[in-house]
Amino acid sequence: MVFDRIDRQILTLLQDDGRMTNVDLAERVGLTAPPCLRRVRALEEAGAIRGYHAALDPAILGYPITVFAMVSLKSQAEADLAAFEEHVRSIPEIRECHMLNGEIDFILKIVASDLKAFQEILTTHLTPAPNVASVKTSLTIRTTKALPGIPVPAA
Repeated sequence: MVFDRIDRQILTLLQDDGRMTNVDLAERVGLTAPPCLRRVRALEEAGAIRGYHAALDPAILGYPITVFAMVSLKSQAEADLAAFEEHVRSIPEIRECHMLNGEIDFILKIVASDLKAFQEILTTHLTPAPNVASVKTSLTIRTTKALPGIPVPAA
């Protein structure tokens, strides 16, 4: 799909504020509401917009601890990779899972209510998981940048 200037404006605005009304969005991009809504629906159907969500504050909701875990597997056969990914999907505190190229197979972003809760996730769910060779963790001290989405270049 080719994105024109208006599509890119729509994507940028919705990425910044997914609760923006269609009327406000249309006004900001210089369209009337019906064609703006048609464009948004087309962007959704094309998969450019995958969904809408609220950005929650983890600390306020009881998850002040964020840890990154670097996981190495014993085998990188596709079935073993898929099994690990499926296992990770079953652990709600693991919020992100990225397969990497290089020495580490996966990096995980894990949230926890405290260090004891993180240790429990690590020792009962992650390190004993099938095919896991090693897990190295790093506790987040401070987050200085956490932007949602991607930069949308101008047309």
